[in-house]
Amino acid sequence: MIEILNPTEVTRAREAGALVADILQTLKSRSTVGTSLLDIDRWAKTMIFEAGALSCYVDYEPSFGRGPFGHYICTSVNDAVLHGLPYDYTLADGDLLTLDLAVSKGGVAADAAVSFVVGESRPPESVAMISATERALSAGIAAAGPGARIGDISHAIGSVLSQAGYPINTEFGGHGIGSTMHQGPHVSNTGRPGRGYQLRPGLLLALEPWVMADTDQLVTDADGWTLRSATGCRTAHSEHTIAITDDGAEILTLPKQARP
Repeated sequence: MIEILNPTEVTRAREAGALVADILQTLKSRSTVGTSLLDIDRWAKTMIFEAGALSCYVDYEPSFGRGPFGHYICTSVNDAVLHGLPYDYTLADGDLLTLDLAVSKGGVAADAAVSFVVGESRPPESVAMISATERALSAGIAAAGPGARIGDISHAIGSVLSQAGYPINTEFGGHGIGSTMHQGPHVSNTGRPGRGYQLRPGLLLALEPWVMADTDQLVTDADGWTLRSATGCRTAHSEHTIAITDDGAEILTLPKQARP
């Protein structure tokens, strides 16, 4: 299913996107050395409920997961890159943490992710990998606009990731979003320009470049959800929800300090 939202729905999407961004920034600031992943999950739950929003994750039960997700945020540490199921792990200095959050407010969902290093350590390889996903995300957004095609976005993202030297996995990528979290079209993190679905105003997309340092192969954790690098290498993931407008792409999940 591919949804095209009307102006009222896009306004609601802006509200959902701002909420996702604000929660992620709060959680990032609280995620320090000694923080438990379960604490992060509890904080997310509280903020979602206080905002009168709904979690897109807690009851989510797709074919690639084992049963309902049962938590309110994905917390992926070091070699975990996607769908990180929160568990009783205490963050250590230098851990690379990805927080991925999706909520629905007013009947419209928004989805975003941020990767960062916990504590005072700044491993150069981790910093470079996070930067590559952020640059790829910016390139994908710049390629999105009315009349462009999904392949233009995929090509822009993939070009940045490849030039940075990272293998690209095509099993999971970006996606359409609207009244539900995961919709068509699929947005691969590599592709050919001029191919695929043509973008129209009112289309919402969640773009999410993610990489693993030295492999494109994933393994599923024993929890049935968390996806890890097959080699145990570190990973990074950046994501924004955007709305296609008559003028281009509007980022709906910008942090408060970056909003116009």
